[in-house]
Amino acid sequence: MDLGLIGRRAAVAASSAGLGFASAAALANEGAQVVICGRDRARIDDAAARIGHGCIALVHDVRDAAGGAGFVAAATEALGGLDIVVANAGGPPPGTFASTPVEWYDAALDLSLMSVVGMAKAAIPAMQAQKWGRFVAITSVSVRQPIPTIILSNTARAGATGFLKTVALEVARDGVTVNTVQPGLHATDRVTSLYGADASAAASGIPAGTIGDPADFGSIVTFLCSDQAKFVTGLQFHVDGGGYAGLQ
Repeated sequence: MDLGLIGRRAAVAASSAGLGFASAAALANEGAQVVICGRDRARIDDAAARIGHGCIALVHDVRDAAGGAGFVAAATEALGGLDIVVANAGGPPPGTFASTPVEWYDAALDLSLMSVVGMAKAAIPAMQAQKWGRFVAITSVSVRQPIPTIILSNTARAGATGFLKTVALEVARDGVTVNTVQPGLHATDRVTSLYGADASAAASGIPAGTIGDPADFGSIVTFLCSDQAKFVTGLQFHVDGGGYAGLQ
């Protein structure tokens, strides 16, 4: 299937590894011009080389609204405009209500909510003006079903989901779609840091019997950026092997 992405200009945040990298690679494989970012020059250059297809690597920290907006501005300059933004950032530290100090919440909200706000504010008005755009945020299935050990992520990503649902309704008439993709457990460094080296042990509670493949996840993000997905907006799409048990 031709997804209509050849020549489209895409920026994928926090993409030196994990689900961000997988999303950038999938977009590049479909013919998009891709800019990626990370905090470490060597790692992000290596990621760009592995993605290929002329992928451009930028050193940028999207830890807050200014960082998110700065990345979008730099990617826009590099490509002469943007058609697609995949908002992503590393997760806040794990913790419970009892173990998490109040002062940690500001940094978590900056990282997982305000960085998304910054990217959206910097990217979406230009997409509206050109009457075509795709904004996809990688959040977490914990938005639907909070995970007890990551209260900071549960809190901040829920805020990002509410923000993006609101934006989706405001910009739909302008040819711009806004969606979130909510991963469950996938084979990434983040999951290893939370569950240990044998992350597959965490799959015992997943109906599919395994944790997810990041490459498959990247393909889902890429479809949401396609021409065929023009009628899909305001969606919160969970990708979790059946782990979420609710009806909605």
